[in-house]
Amino acid sequence: MKAAVIVFPGSNCDRDLAVAFEQAGADVTMVWHKDTALPEGIDMVGVPGGFSFGDYLRCGAIAANSPICQSLIKHAERGGYALGVCNGFQILTETGLLPGALRRNAGLKYICRTVGLEVASADTAFTSGYNKGDVVNVPIAHHDGNYFVTDEKLAQLHDEDRIAFTYTENPNGSVANIAGVVSKNRRVLGMMPHPERAADTGHGGIDGVAMFRALMDQFATA
Repeated sequence: MKAAVIVFPGSNCDRDLAVAFEQAGADVTMVWHKDTALPEGIDMVGVPGGFSFGDYLRCGAIAANSPICQSLIKHAERGGYALGVCNGFQILTETGLLPGALRRNAGLKYICRTVGLEVASADTAFTSGYNKGDVVNVPIAHHDGNYFVTDEKLAQLHDEDRIAFTYTENPNGSVANIAGVVSKNRRVLGMMPHPERAADTGHGGIDGVAMFRALMDQFATA
Protein backbone atom coordinates (compact mmCIF):
# COMPACT_ATOMS: atom_id res chain seq x y z
CA MET A 1 0.00 0.00 0.00
CA LYS A 2 1.23 3.46 -0.90
CA ALA A 3 0.05 6.11 1.53
CA ALA A 4 0.34 9.89 1.60
CA VAL A 5 0.02 11.86 4.83
CA ILE A 6 -0.89 15.52 4.38
CA VAL A 7 0.90 18.11 6.53
CA PHE A 8 -0.80 21.41 7.36
CA PRO A 9 0.54 24.29 9.45
CA GLY A 10 -0.49 23.20 12.95
CA SER A 11 -0.61 19.44 12.26
CA ASN A 12 0.86 17.61 15.23
CA CYS A 13 -0.08 14.00 14.51
CA ASP A 14 1.23 13.73 10.96
CA ARG A 15 4.38 11.80 11.91
CA ASP A 16 2.44 9.58 14.32
CA LEU A 17 0.04 8.65 11.52
CA ALA A 18 2.90 8.04 9.09
CA VAL A 19 4.67 5.77 11.59
CA ALA A 20 1.49 3.76 12.17
CA PHE A 21 1.13 3.22 8.42
CA GLU A 22 4.83 2.34 8.08
CA GLN A 23 4.76 -0.15 10.95
CA ALA A 24 1.89 -1.92 9.19
CA GLY A 25 4.07 -2.16 6.06
CA ALA A 26 2.96 0.83 3.99
CA ASP A 27 5.21 3.00 1.85
CA VAL A 28 4.52 6.54 3.13
CA THR A 29 5.11 9.97 1.59
CA MET A 30 4.58 13.23 3.47
CA VAL A 31 2.74 15.83 1.37
CA TRP A 32 2.74 19.56 2.09
CA HIS A 33 -0.65 21.31 2.03
CA LYS A 34 0.47 23.75 -0.69
CA ASP A 35 1.26 20.93 -3.12
CA THR A 36 -1.31 20.75 -5.89
CA ALA A 37 -1.17 17.02 -6.57
CA LEU A 38 -0.77 13.79 -4.66
CA PRO A 39 2.12 11.52 -5.66
CA GLU A 40 1.41 9.02 -8.43
CA GLY A 41 -0.01 5.66 -7.42
CA ILE A 42 -1.26 6.65 -3.97
CA ASP A 43 -3.77 4.20 -2.49
CA MET A 44 -4.47 5.85 0.86
CA VAL A 45 -4.45 9.48 2.02
CA GLY A 46 -4.06 10.19 5.72
CA VAL A 47 -5.42 13.50 7.02
CA PRO A 48 -3.88 13.89 10.47
CA GLY A 49 -4.94 15.42 13.75
CA GLY A 50 -3.69 18.67 15.20
CA PHE A 51 -4.76 22.27 14.94
CA SER A 52 -4.48 23.17 11.26
CA PHE A 53 -4.14 26.93 10.83
CA GLY A 54 -4.66 27.35 14.57
CA ASP A 55 -8.32 26.24 14.33
CA TYR A 56 -9.29 29.74 13.22
CA LEU A 57 -12.77 30.07 11.71
CA ARG A 58 -14.31 26.60 12.02
CA CYS A 59 -11.89 23.79 12.80
CA GLY A 60 -10.61 22.42 9.49
CA ALA A 61 -12.30 25.09 7.35
CA ILE A 62 -9.10 26.80 6.20
CA ALA A 63 -7.26 23.51 5.67
CA ALA A 64 -10.14 22.24 3.52
CA ASN A 65 -9.37 25.05 1.10
CA SER A 66 -5.66 24.24 0.82
CA PRO A 67 -4.49 23.34 -2.71
CA ILE A 68 -3.84 19.69 -1.84
CA CYS A 69 -7.44 19.17 -0.75
CA GLN A 70 -8.66 19.51 -4.32
CA SER A 71 -6.44 16.55 -5.15
CA LEU A 72 -7.74 14.72 -2.05
CA ILE A 73 -11.33 15.25 -3.20
CA LYS A 74 -10.53 13.93 -6.68
CA HIS A 75 -8.71 10.95 -5.15
CA ALA A 76 -11.79 10.07 -3.09
CA GLU A 77 -14.21 10.68 -5.95
CA ARG A 78 -12.39 8.17 -8.13
CA GLY A 79 -12.57 5.52 -5.42
CA GLY A 80 -9.36 6.15 -3.47
CA TYR A 81 -9.16 5.56 0.27
CA ALA A 82 -8.76 8.26 2.91
CA LEU A 83 -8.50 8.28 6.70
CA GLY A 84 -9.12 11.49 8.62
CA VAL A 85 -8.34 11.52 12.34
CA CYS A 86 -9.54 14.24 14.75
CA ASN A 87 -8.72 17.50 12.91
CA GLY A 88 -8.56 15.30 9.80
CA PHE A 89 -12.19 14.27 10.43
CA GLN A 90 -13.11 17.94 10.69
CA ILE A 91 -11.34 18.62 7.39
CA LEU A 92 -13.16 15.74 5.67
CA THR A 93 -16.54 17.16 6.71
CA GLU A 94 -15.50 20.63 5.56
CA THR A 95 -14.56 19.27 2.12
CA GLY A 96 -17.93 17.53 1.89
CA LEU A 97 -16.37 14.07 1.64
CA LEU A 98 -18.19 13.08 4.83
CA PRO A 99 -21.55 14.28 6.14
CA GLY A 100 -22.15 16.27 9.30
CA ALA A 101 -20.14 18.77 11.29
CA LEU A 102 -17.94 18.78 14.39
CA ARG A 103 -19.04 21.28 17.02
CA ARG A 104 -17.67 22.48 20.36
CA ASN A 105 -17.64 19.75 22.99
CA ALA A 106 -20.81 19.75 25.07
CA GLY A 107 -18.78 20.49 28.21
CA LEU A 108 -16.98 23.39 26.46
CA LYS A 109 -13.62 21.98 27.49
CA TYR A 110 -10.72 20.29 25.73
CA ILE A 111 -10.71 16.53 26.45
CA CYS A 112 -7.59 14.37 26.41
CA ARG A 113 -7.95 10.79 27.65
CA THR A 114 -8.43 7.21 26.52
CA VAL A 115 -12.02 6.20 25.81
CA GLY A 116 -13.85 3.02 24.96
CA LEU A 117 -15.07 2.63 21.38
CA GLU A 118 -17.56 0.05 20.18
CA VAL A 119 -17.09 -1.22 16.65
CA ALA A 120 -20.48 -0.39 15.13
CA SER A 121 -19.64 -1.84 11.71
CA ALA A 122 -16.91 -4.30 10.78
CA ASP A 123 -17.93 -4.09 7.12
CA THR A 124 -15.29 -1.59 6.01
CA ALA A 125 -11.66 -1.88 4.98
CA PHE A 126 -10.76 0.11 8.10
CA THR A 127 -12.69 -1.97 10.63
CA SER A 128 -12.50 -5.46 9.11
CA GLY A 129 -9.79 -6.40 11.60
CA TYR A 130 -12.37 -6.18 14.38
CA ASN A 131 -15.70 -7.87 15.03
CA LYS A 132 -18.90 -5.89 15.27
CA GLY A 133 -19.50 -5.14 18.93
CA ASP A 134 -15.83 -5.28 19.92
CA VAL A 135 -14.81 -2.60 22.40
CA VAL A 136 -11.37 -1.05 21.92
CA ASN A 137 -9.52 1.60 23.90
CA VAL A 138 -8.31 4.59 21.89
CA PRO A 139 -7.16 8.08 22.99
CA ILE A 140 -9.06 11.27 22.20
CA ALA A 141 -7.67 14.81 22.25
CA HIS A 142 -10.10 17.45 21.03
CA HIS A 143 -12.08 20.58 21.82
CA ASP A 144 -14.53 20.37 18.90
CA GLY A 145 -15.42 16.70 18.62
CA ASN A 146 -19.18 16.91 19.09
CA TYR A 147 -20.43 15.23 15.90
CA PHE A 148 -23.74 16.53 14.56
CA VAL A 149 -26.00 15.48 11.70
CA THR A 150 -29.69 16.08 11.06
CA ASP A 151 -32.20 13.42 12.04
CA GLU A 152 -32.69 12.61 8.36
CA LYS A 153 -28.97 12.13 7.74
CA LEU A 154 -28.58 10.13 10.96
CA ALA A 155 -31.29 7.74 9.80
CA GLN A 156 -29.48 7.40 6.48
CA LEU A 157 -26.18 6.63 8.24
CA HIS A 158 -27.91 3.90 10.24
CA ASP A 159 -29.73 2.48 7.22
CA GLU A 160 -26.52 2.34 5.18
CA ASP A 161 -24.41 0.92 8.05
CA ARG A 162 -22.03 3.87 7.80
CA ILE A 163 -21.37 4.42 11.50
CA ALA A 164 -17.96 2.85 12.10
CA PHE A 165 -17.44 3.53 15.80
CA THR A 166 -19.51 4.76 18.74
CA TYR A 167 -18.38 5.86 22.19
CA THR A 168 -19.21 3.50 25.03
CA GLU A 169 -19.53 6.62 27.20
CA ASN A 170 -20.13 9.83 25.27
CA PRO A 171 -17.36 12.34 26.14
CA ASN A 172 -18.38 15.27 23.96
CA GLY A 173 -22.11 15.25 23.19
CA SER A 174 -21.89 13.61 19.75
CA VAL A 175 -25.27 12.65 18.35
CA ALA A 176 -26.01 8.93 18.82
CA ASN A 177 -22.57 8.56 20.50
CA ILE A 178 -20.94 8.63 17.05
CA ALA A 179 -17.13 8.56 17.04
CA GLY A 180 -16.51 7.76 13.37
CA VAL A 181 -18.37 7.48 10.07
CA VAL A 182 -17.58 6.29 6.55
CA SER A 183 -18.50 7.65 3.14
CA LYS A 184 -21.23 6.10 1.00
CA ASN A 185 -18.66 4.00 -0.91
CA ARG A 186 -17.09 3.03 2.47
CA ARG A 187 -13.61 4.12 1.37
CA VAL A 188 -13.34 7.31 3.43
CA LEU A 189 -13.34 7.13 7.23
CA GLY A 190 -13.39 10.07 9.60
CA MET A 191 -13.01 9.51 13.34
CA MET A 192 -12.26 11.74 16.31
CA PRO A 193 -10.25 9.20 18.39
CA HIS A 194 -6.60 8.59 17.46
CA PRO A 195 -5.87 4.99 16.39
CA GLU A 196 -2.29 6.02 15.53
CA ARG A 197 -1.78 6.75 19.24
CA ALA A 198 -2.90 3.20 20.06
CA ALA A 199 -0.46 1.44 17.75
CA ASP A 200 2.60 1.04 19.97
CA THR A 201 3.00 -0.61 23.37
CA GLY A 202 5.15 2.35 24.41
CA HIS A 203 2.10 4.57 24.07
CA GLY A 204 0.06 2.44 26.44
CA GLY A 205 -2.00 0.30 24.07
CA ILE A 206 -2.20 -1.31 20.66
CA ASP A 207 -5.94 -1.49 19.98
CA GLY A 208 -5.45 0.67 16.88
CA VAL A 209 -3.01 -1.74 15.22
CA ALA A 210 -5.80 -3.91 13.80
CA MET A 211 -7.04 -0.97 11.73
CA PHE A 212 -3.72 -0.39 9.99
CA ARG A 213 -3.11 -4.11 9.47
CA ALA A 214 -6.61 -4.52 8.01
CA LEU A 215 -5.87 -1.76 5.51
CA MET A 216 -2.66 -3.50 4.47
CA ASP A 217 -4.56 -6.77 4.06
CA GLN A 218 -7.11 -4.97 1.90
CA PHE A 219 -4.47 -3.91 -0.58
CA ALA A 220 -2.52 -7.17 -0.37
CA THR A 221 -5.57 -9.03 -1.66
CA ALA A 222 -6.75 -6.35 -4.11
